[in-house]
Amino acid sequence: MTNRAKTAIRANVPILPPTQKIIDKYKHLQIGLIPQISNQKMNAYLKEIADLCGITKNLTWYVARHTFATTVTLGNGVRIENVSSMMGHTNIKQTQHYAKVLDVNVMEDMSKLK
Repeated sequence: MTNRAKTAIRANVPILPPTQKIIDKYKHLQIGLIPQISNQKMNAYLKEIADLCGITKNLTWYVARHTFATTVTLGNGVRIENVSSMMGHTNIKQTQHYAKVLDVNVMEDMSKLK
């Protein structure tokens, strides 16, 4: 169970293996699961990563949340209600701001109806 700092919403979100590796790396620091950093600092890190990888898109914390909502979750068939919970949102409208409906999801859902 994780506690969302911004919304104080509690959600059960399973930890994926790459995330578990990061948690294990910082376990010895006893400062919580992972170090807390500001959006500004996160954006600076993302810019540095983009530069090192030759990515020209301006990567930001917002872009990361959008990618998580759209590509990582919805693109893999996770229901928007669950994505909303994972992101700590109190309603689906907040999630819809980050997530766009993918054509592939529409096609898969229509196949289910057939």
